[in-house]
Amino acid sequence: MYKLSDECQNVFEGIKATNSLYLCRGFEKTGEIMKILILAILSFMGLACLHAQPKTEIRATWLTTLGGMDWPHRKATSHASIEAQKKELTDQLDALKAANLNTVLFQTRLRGDVIYPSVVEPFAECLTGHTGQDPKYDPLRFAIEECHKRGLELHAWIVCIPIGNKRQVGLHKQHSVVKRQPKLCRLFNGTWYLDPGNPGTADYLSRIAREITANYDVDGIHLDYIRYPEDGENFPDQDTYRKYGRKQDLKQWRRDNITRIVRRIYTDVKALKPWVKVSSSPVGKYKDTSRYSSYGWNAYDVVYQDAQRWLEEGIHDVLFPMMYFKGNQFYPFALDWQENKHERWIVPGLGVYFLHPRQQDWELDEVMRQIYFSREVGLDGQAYFRNSFLLGNTKGLMDELKMHFYTYPAVVPPMTWADSIAPTPPSGTELRVPDKSVVLKWNPSTENTKSGVYYRLYASNIYPVDTDNPQNLVATRIDECRYMVTPELPWLQRIYWAVTAVDRFGNESSPTPFNRKRENELTVFDGQLPQVPEGYTLIISDETGLEILRSTHPDNSLRDRLGTGFFRFSLMAPDGTIKPIGVAVW
Repeated sequence: MYKLSDECQNVFEGIKATNSLYLCRGFEKTGEIMKILILAILSFMGLACLHAQPKTEIRATWLTTLGGMDWPHRKATSHASIEAQKKELTDQLDALKAANLNTVLFQTRLRGDVIYPSVVEPFAECLTGHTGQDPKYDPLRFAIEECHKRGLELHAWIVCIPIGNKRQVGLHKQHSVVKRQPKLCRLFNGTWYLDPGNPGTADYLSRIAREITANYDVDGIHLDYIRYPEDGENFPDQDTYRKYGRKQDLKQWRRDNITRIVRRIYTDVKALKPWVKVSSSPVGKYKDTSRYSSYGWNAYDVVYQDAQRWLEEGIHDVLFPMMYFKGNQFYPFALDWQENKHERWIVPGLGVYFLHPRQQDWELDEVMRQIYFSREVGLDGQAYFRNSFLLGNTKGLMDELKMHFYTYPAVVPPMTWADSIAPTPPSGTELRVPDKSVVLKWNPSTENTKSGVYYRLYASNIYPVDTDNPQNLVATRIDECRYMVTPELPWLQRIYWAVTAVDRFGNESSPTPFNRKRENELTVFDGQLPQVPEGYTLIISDETGLEILRSTHPDNSLRDRLGTGFFRFSLMAPDGTIKPIGVAVW
């Protein structure tokens, strides 16, 4: 009897969850169910249990600046501490790049304060230890530049409705929105909030979003807490409702207020830079499903977020629902988001902080199943709350991602509903190999919009380079028309190289090769054995040409038997003729 490995068991649990949900909800998805059952059978047969590695997938993390929870831990009070604060951030970004993540949701507006020089709100306390104090550099601009160097997108995370508790508002003094625009603000359960029912709130939040979009090269504007607070039915907005409600149902009026703010921000951001993605992180359950209760905590009924309407209306590009649940409080609600995404993106936010023993002490398997499930049902990636728990490798989370889920890089999908025309391919490619490095140059691409382009670099030992294969991605974002690669060992240098141009909407051109395979040139097999046609025999020799073995059906066990070394491959045809076909260094 076969015993599943721990990894395969995780996959199988995700399969069972997917299958049972389709069945229990009464969907007629025979093809999907059959595919899932086949996967389950393969797992039971003890075959290699490998996760698909998609080339396009959003892999995001929330990097919290409030109270320096994720960053910064050092205060910027001198030149040395400024540099230490910067290094602390770049060390985190290096770790994210090494783990093949591609998106940073970077907290930019905290509680009525911000981490960049603004004409709207003061500097946040977390930067220097004092609210309103200039850190003597621009943290947002620095973070964007450092993210882009590493091929990471940066989305400016804006906490929308909360302004802060009494202490926080007091620290802002005369610069607080409570002092400057008191008619917009409401004190509720000891915390100040903007009043979504006041039309001035949409103006105020849009002003912040426009300031960031206009002045910074952000890839997205991410709206957090774009909702009424908990216990929202008691929110003190009676006077606003009397003035603007027009006898509308109170709950629907409140939903419409939030939707109006979202629509205003989306429209204003897109008017400035249509390639900037607008997203939010709604409560993880939209509302009760036909079979599963949200147990009194959902977006639609409790905090008045009609987030699925935002997708349907086209005033959102991506949702990161905060799905910090497990079991049947996760799977049916994730499936509900997927079925109502209206050709936009849904990226479930995973509550990895619950792995920590001081939180809920979840087992790591729970998160692994959620990742597998999100891929299997067609969601568009994963996001992790929050960055410290991810980079802290809580219960081996980061190790598991690197080994099994994020083995290769992935890129953010193209935003085709906004623009679907790819830029022209680069031209004039040039490849040089001085010493043990590879230097590549090319001429710029032309773009169909004012957004500009960047470049992706691919390499393979097989020609032509397959740019759909994430294993071949060498660099996901290059802003110049030049790149140098210095592999640690000469035989890690791949033979064939190609470059593509990508616009800011994510549309990618066809590849332009740097070099081509010459006639009769041998293939270098990178980690796999050659394919053997029916009737042929593979002959494997060592570096001296001495034959080691022959096989008509080589498989992974043969690859393991060969071990490490330099090998030559030849094919013997049915008529006995032998032709060299390639080499490998393993």
